[in-house]
Amino acid sequence: MAKQGNIRISSENMMPIIKKWLYSDKDIFLREIVANGIDAITKYKKLTDMGEAPAFDGEFCIKVSIDKDAKTLTVEDNGLGMTENEVEQYITQIAFSGAADFLSKYEKAGGDGIIGHFGLGFYSAYMVSENIEIFTKSYREDAKGVHWESDGESTYTIEECDIAERGTKIVMHIADSEKEFLEEGTIRNLIDKYCSFMPYNIYLNFAGKDDKPLNDTAPLYLKNPKDCTEDEYKEFYRKTFHDYHDPLFWIHLNMDYPFRLKGILYFPKVNNKVELERGQVKLYCNQVFIADNIKEVIPEYLLLLKGVIDCPDIPLNVSRSFLQNDRQVQKISKHIVKKVADKLTGLYKTDKEKYETCWNDISVFVKLGCLKDEDFYSKVKDIIVFKDLDGKYQTLGQFTGAAKEESSESNAAEENNEGKKEETKEPSTVYYVSDEVGQAQYISMFKASGLNAIVCDTFIDPHFISYLEFKESGKYKFLRIDADVDAALKADEQTDNKELEEAFKASLKNTQIAVKAEKFKNESVPAIINVSEYSRRFGEMNAFYGMAGADTDRDMTIVLNTANPIIAAFASLDDTKKKFVANQVYYLAMLSYKKLSPEEMKDFSDNTETLLKEYIG
Repeated sequence: MAKQGNIRISSENMMPIIKKWLYSDKDIFLREIVANGIDAITKYKKLTDMGEAPAFDGEFCIKVSIDKDAKTLTVEDNGLGMTENEVEQYITQIAFSGAADFLSKYEKAGGDGIIGHFGLGFYSAYMVSENIEIFTKSYREDAKGVHWESDGESTYTIEECDIAERGTKIVMHIADSEKEFLEEGTIRNLIDKYCSFMPYNIYLNFAGKDDKPLNDTAPLYLKNPKDCTEDEYKEFYRKTFHDYHDPLFWIHLNMDYPFRLKGILYFPKVNNKVELERGQVKLYCNQVFIADNIKEVIPEYLLLLKGVIDCPDIPLNVSRSFLQNDRQVQKISKHIVKKVADKLTGLYKTDKEKYETCWNDISVFVKLGCLKDEDFYSKVKDIIVFKDLDGKYQTLGQFTGAAKEESSESNAAEENNEGKKEETKEPSTVYYVSDEVGQAQYISMFKASGLNAIVCDTFIDPHFISYLEFKESGKYKFLRIDADVDAALKADEQTDNKELEEAFKASLKNTQIAVKAEKFKNESVPAIINVSEYSRRFGEMNAFYGMAGADTDRDMTIVLNTANPIIAAFASLDDTKKKFVANQVYYLAMLSYKKLSPEEMKDFSDNTETLLKEYIG
């Protein structure tokens, strides 16, 4: 005769349950139910190893099945099963934990691989079920089969039943509003997401011995790194992340002390900013999926990578506040950062050619890491490289060091006769390019004058160079090549050009722009645009954060090249030609800096058409 009773919930354990469901998607129920089955098998194997349960020479596995007609989803294991008393204890008294009780009893034998709390996980199934049945039989000698049933409210029934084999079967009667969980595609996807690395085979709608399991019970990250081949790493990456581009390189994490941590972090090839934002680091506990991209364990900037981290020391069901404040989690996070920095440093030292080949893909990740984490910056600052105008990769020390060597003689001449002048070092000016195509005119002038610059063309570079100026205070000063006219570009002899500057400005339609005249060594360029470095950076930063940009036109200067024949002849023109030439020179200079406004573009086109007609006529 069936016995009835009331489900008892300990009030002190209510909050963890509530928090779990508040912060989890309801589809996580399948992970919980399958993980319970995995635990049951792990416990049984532990008992057989200790000689407390009969050996089993069959296949330990989990079978998931769908019956659309009956509207049921069933998960069945062949683990240790439960007696009626154990069902009462672990199911109806939710305050007790099956895993905790088992571990306390067999602590000396070791309990690695035991995942979690059967009672708490079991009740997650009520998020999608209107009624649940349990059919179970314990491994114990002369054990009877047990049938338990409840609609998830405050009552249940429990009675004996006929079951031939040891194990537990959970039958979930899916609610009408949750019919998606009766679709094979949905369940297959959930098993792939939550159970892909669980340690025993998982079958869906098992039909016979030829069926293939849906999971990988021995994922690559559990192997010793020395036993893994390059092809295996690439295959694991493709299979796990469905990315058919080979990763650039990877880091295999494998440690047992002072905490347990295994995993593989991949550096993917990044083709654009959108792909960069799609990194994915999967966090596991004993091969059971916890979540993607948990920044309390994996620093936010490392989430640009792709990888798998398995840490048994992190509880399966845990709040974010716990992770933020747990010292063990903080140590794990720091260790992962250290291993990433070590990998980058090692690659730079042992295979610099590969490091430089990968730099365009990893540079944003490295720079973002530096901005977010001073400790990471201190570890990698000496391996941050920049491409120069010749395509050569150099650290800032190498780039500025070469310039200092060339000027060492002139610096020595400035020493006073006593030789005791206190050395005051000016910051090294580092010119940079943010758009190699748009700034081609400036680049050509730089190269012609024997100058060099670095290329800073990613979205993060404006922030990063400001960070470097701050962190390496007094060491570097960054100027975009259109922010100033370097002394090396100017001719040795300069004259007073005030009259030319005033006449040119009076002829311009843009009355806001400042005008300055200098004699360049290169006579081919009539004029260039200079913009204050501070003003332009301020505008770029505002634009990055979606704010109104600074009005950089107010800090814009057109620098006339008096060595150019057009500028040299400007003073001899009549007023009409002065206006025509001045504005055309302005438009040409602006086109090398930014897009013209619609009105300016029309005027430039009209002027160009006039010149073509005169040339033909």
